[in-house]
Amino acid sequence: MASTETSTTPFDDQIPGTSGLRKKTRVFMQPGYLENFVQAIFDAIGGAQGKHFVVGGDGRFFNAEAIQTILKIAAANGAAQVTVGQGGLLSTPAASHLIRKLGADGGLILSASHNPGGIDADFGLKYNIDNGGPAPEAITRKISDSAASLTRYHIAEAKDADLAQIGTSEIAGMLLTVVDPVDDYAALMAELFDFDKIRALFAGGFSMRFDAMHAVTGPYARRILEEELGAASGTVINATPSPDFGGGHPDPNPVWAHELMSEMMSDRAPDFGAASDGDGDRNMIVGPGLFVSPSDSLAVLAANAHLAPAYTAGIAGVARSMPTSAAVDRVAEKLGVAPYETPTGWKFFGNLLDAGRVTLCGEESAGTGSDHVREKDGLWAVLLWLNILAERGESLPAIMQDHWQTFGRDYYARHDYEALPKPVAEEVMSQLRARLGDLPGESFGALTVSAADEFSYVDPVDQSESHAQGLRVYFEGGARAVLRLSGTGTEGATLRVYLQSYTPGDGALNLDTSVALAPVAAAIHAIAGLARTGRDAPDVIT
Repeated sequence: MASTETSTTPFDDQIPGTSGLRKKTRVFMQPGYLENFVQAIFDAIGGAQGKHFVVGGDGRFFNAEAIQTILKIAAANGAAQVTVGQGGLLSTPAASHLIRKLGADGGLILSASHNPGGIDADFGLKYNIDNGGPAPEAITRKISDSAASLTRYHIAEAKDADLAQIGTSEIAGMLLTVVDPVDDYAALMAELFDFDKIRALFAGGFSMRFDAMHAVTGPYARRILEEELGAASGTVINATPSPDFGGGHPDPNPVWAHELMSEMMSDRAPDFGAASDGDGDRNMIVGPGLFVSPSDSLAVLAANAHLAPAYTAGIAGVARSMPTSAAVDRVAEKLGVAPYETPTGWKFFGNLLDAGRVTLCGEESAGTGSDHVREKDGLWAVLLWLNILAERGESLPAIMQDHWQTFGRDYYARHDYEALPKPVAEEVMSQLRARLGDLPGESFGALTVSAADEFSYVDPVDQSESHAQGLRVYFEGGARAVLRLSGTGTEGATLRVYLQSYTPGDGALNLDTSVALAPVAAAIHAIAGLARTGRDAPDVIT
């Protein structure tokens, strides 16, 4: 029923510390490549014998074929059961919820997140543990080590499973359960939020546009927003998942969600706009004429979470990734709860959530979530915004203006220099790293450096340490710039530069963001020597 194969495909370039592997689709399609990595995952967790796994993905090119391979390897390794989303689809937050609800031992999630899909684009696979969250570094190191040295994998000789029909069957002696990918997630959202209140909001004429970007969130948004909450038909656009995301880039930001942004910045704008990404874990929030930065969105949700049924007792604390602006810290201070600053990567929130230290968490790259799952959750964030809008009875711009007057405004932007030659990107970082100790007291234009360091983190729950997590330069008056290399791309290196400038509540709260951040941008350009990138400007500004 099963055979053992020999592998010669090396894994010497996996991104260190990640819970999975992200490569070009054609790389994953090489004979033995996917098989090696799946076997490495099972070996790293002590085997699959007798275990239950959840499997699903965002529907990108090669998703269906890869799932068939995963099922046969799971069966050959003795797994007792695998639960799969119908058609192989599961959003990342829905997969996290299923792992937790079913008490599964873990899950394999197929996605390259917000990266483009297609045979010449990107593919990814990651492992989530039994709490529903991304594997911690101790496990990812084992997976990486196993993948680098693997000499064999086990795979069952079996026909492909029928993933189109909901129900149970067997594959090489393993129980296979195919479930509706939306049902359990939609039921959870109905528990968290006041659906009656949101229905009344839509019934009263409230208008909305949700851009699913031809990605996995489309079926979830249509079911919940249009069918269950009564939003007008057509509220959800680009709602059918496509293997190449309609030829687009499923990253919910003003650049790639330009169709939505054009409508929201026009005189025909609906009351509220939102978008989600390839696997459904990121979100973009926009009101008529006003883009809400992910950092500001996290802060507003924290300040108003008590308006939703799941959070009426208040929140235990908040956590943000280090590059995310300090806007949510100001909310935490007023609420009297602890703020936590972690490295980039959702897995760092897991311990804090499991320990009950935080309720809400988020990162500047459009990821927001709470203790309901152990992943960021794009549609959850949209529904919490709708619950707040329904309870407050105010427009989104009015809520933002009130928030800034209460807490002050952290002007914020991220500048991405994409697909740089790795030596160039690494030189920028190493040169700045070498200068950090000499920067305090130096002036650049109107700004004077007050402090500079390289961020390290000690987990307050398990005391694990993470170093070299980004370079930070602080300026007098509350401005800050952060530089870090991203591991989410598949070509070259992406250098991310994060800019922040704070204005108190009685200050200039409605400046154009680029104007407010111009002094910080000019200062860090000079400090970090960004001219050596050879770019006249960032490739993407969000």
